[in-house]
Formats: sequence, C-alpha cells, structure tokens
Amino acid sequence: MDHGKNEFASNESLKARRDEACPVGLPSKSGIYAARAQGAELWDVDGKRYIDFIGGIGVLNVGHSHPKVVEAIKNQADDFLHTAFGIAQYESYVEVCEILNRLTPGDTPKKTALFNSGAEAVENSVKFARQITGRPGVIAFAGAFHGRTLLATTLTGKSKPYKVGFGPYVPAIFHAEYPDAYHGVSVEEALASVDHIFKTTIRPEEVAAMIVEPVQGEGGFNPAPKAFLEGLRKKCDEHGILMIADEIQSGMGRTGKYFAFEKAGVEPDFICVAKSIAAGLPLSALTGKAELMDKVLAGSMGSTYGGNPVACAAALAVFNIIEEEGLLARAESIGAQTEKRWKELQSGIGKGVIGDVRRVGGMMALEFVKDGDATKPNGEIAAKILVEARARGLIMTTAGAYAQCLRSLVPLVISDDMLNEGLDIFADATEAALKS
Repeated sequence: MDHGKNEFASNESLKARRDEACPVGLPSKSGIYAARAQGAELWDVDGKRYIDFIGGIGVLNVGHSHPKVVEAIKNQADDFLHTAFGIAQYESYVEVCEILNRLTPGDTPKKTALFNSGAEAVENSVKFARQITGRPGVIAFAGAFHGRTLLATTLTGKSKPYKVGFGPYVPAIFHAEYPDAYHGVSVEEALASVDHIFKTTIRPEEVAAMIVEPVQGEGGFNPAPKAFLEGLRKKCDEHGILMIADEIQSGMGRTGKYFAFEKAGVEPDFICVAKSIAAGLPLSALTGKAELMDKVLAGSMGSTYGGNPVACAAALAVFNIIEEEGLLARAESIGAQTEKRWKELQSGIGKGVIGDVRRVGGMMALEFVKDGDATKPNGEIAAKILVEARARGLIMTTAGAYAQCLRSLVPLVISDDMLNEGLDIFADATEAALKS
C-alpha cells in the first residue's frame, strides 16, 4: 500500500478525509492543508499562497523550514535519531541546557531539563515545586493558558473550550486576578487578589508556587506590568513560595528579548520554555535555579523522548539564527511597524470597533469591541476579519476570553515588503468585514 503524498489531494478532499478520520474535538480553524512553506509564506495543496502571521501559533520565530535548521536536522538524522537521554546521552542535549542556563533571566546559576511540550514543562515545574517545598498549593491567574493536560488545564484561567467537562480538576490550584488596564484591573487590585486568596482560601505557608505568563497568550496578549511581576516576586520571597515563569509563547525572542521577564528585571525560580525553541520540532525545557533543580529526587524527572537529538540539533540552529540574523532587534522593528498600521486602522475605519492595540516587542494583538466599549467584546467581527483575511491570503488566529482579539506572531525573518503586504491585506479584510 502506497502511503506517499497524494498529488491529486485538494483542501476539499482532505477535509472530507479529515472529518472521517479525526475527532471533532481537534481544532480545524482554517480549512487549509499545507503543501509547503518557507520563511513567512505557506502554500496549500490547491496552490494558494498565504502570508503567515501566526507561525504555527508562535512556534516559528525563525520561519518555516529555515535552511540552517533543515541542514541541522538532516545532519543529525544521518548520525542517530534517538537513544533516550537516560540511556545513551549526547552533547547536543547538554549544549542546549548550557545555552538556556546562560540566557534565561537573572544571575543565579541555573540548570535545565528537556521535555517534549510546553504542557510537560509546566507539569514538571509544578511537580518539582511541590516536592521541593513540601507544600501543595499553586496560584495561577485569570486568563492564563498553560496547556491541555489535566494539571495544565486546571492552571488555565479560561473555561471554554479548555475546561468544559474535564473536571474534577487537580486540587489545591487557585486563581488570582491578572492586571488588565483596558478592562479596569489594576496592578494593585491584582496583587490584592493574591492576598485575598491567602486570607480566605489557603495560607501562604501552604503554597508551593505561583505560575505567571509575563504576557498572556490565549488570554489576549495582556502584558504584565513591571510592578506586578515585582510585587509577585516580593510576595514569593516573603512566604517561601517559588515563582514559575511561563515563557512558552513569549520566549525565544518574540518580545525583543530572549525572555519577557528580562524586560521587568525580575528573576523567576523556574522558567518554562517551548514553542519557538526548535522551529517546529517537539522540544521544551524547564530551567531553574541550580540549587532548586538539584533538590529534585534522582529519577523523579525524565522523559523517553524529551530532548530528542534531532530536536536539540534544530534548537542549536535556532539559537545561532537568532544571533546571526539579529532577530531580537527584528522583533522590535516588526512590532513597531505593525503597531503603527493597526493604530491607523483604530483611528480610521476601525474606530469604535478596534478597542485596544497591545504590543510587547513583536508580540501584537488588537481587541475588538462594540461601540468602543471595553465591556462589550466583539468576537463576531474578529471572526469575520479572520475569514476575509484568509480569503485574501493572510493567516491569523484569535485570542481572548471571547475570541475577540486577533494576534500576530509573524515569523521574525519576514521582510519589510512582505510584512507590509500582510498588513495591507489585513486592512482590506477589516474594511470588508466592517461593510458586510
């Protein structure tokens, strides 16, 4: 039986096969079936070209199929594909850990373990925090997204679609407010909500960790103000609580720094890394203060596939590309150009509909509302723009509690000409959606 590529496949025929073979619970937001991709462009099986403003949901900071990543993967595949790091170890795993130990925020010595997915990094951060402290409690935040495994789902602060029907959830998880100036939640109120949990629900002496995204991803690209992260760090230090940074979407150069926590000058105890670390290959990391990582009992961390040698080779290529091509500065430039264009839309045809434009480096989002009112989310217009943009050759996706935000995680290797082409398409799509 020939299992090769079907040269006669189309988006329509593949959708029919997909509907027959795959469960409805798997997201299928675009109807696009990829044939090839390069840089910030993707072509579907029907031959249609798209500019990619979502990069596999923040995974492709160095773009699709970067030649240096492809070369690294091929070279490693020629040597060996897998050994399990616990059985026969290899230098590339160690080198990835060395780089992360050096690049993650703060001057405290670090150590790193590698896993497969962002959810795994999150799961292990909580497991280790509980083992190290001997405490059960964990505080997460409203609007957070930490993954789809049961613990990560429990930590997530958005009910639909992530938590519907999956309970009971992991015990001793509590949610505080996350600051959101646009929706009227101040830093002071958010920090006070942590104290309220201490007062009414669990004593701080029973809390092992707080886990926080410096820029919320699924929550709508809400940035955590410096004062908030500093306030959390202070509370953690006062009560012996470990601080976990979820940099899975915001990390690896997206915000103009390797990690968004650098902008706040706050050092977490653990940091979860995934997505763009290996340009699309499954790899995640948990980097922590060395003294803490060495308190985890021998044998209680590990993963059969974690730190796969091919994924590690890709990651090493990614680190080199970020440096050689100046992608940290490029993230800032892309963000500034996008912000300018989107604010022009906000004050023009999108007046009263585009409620807010948010940016941290190259991590961008617009929030759509009704009648200029932040309390009236407008997921309907966001969905229409998404469809209009896709019809014109631009791929994006939503965020926010009501899918009322559209976000940009464009590959940082995009040219200015292609970026502006994509922004032109977005402007046309917005105008068409508003007129429909």
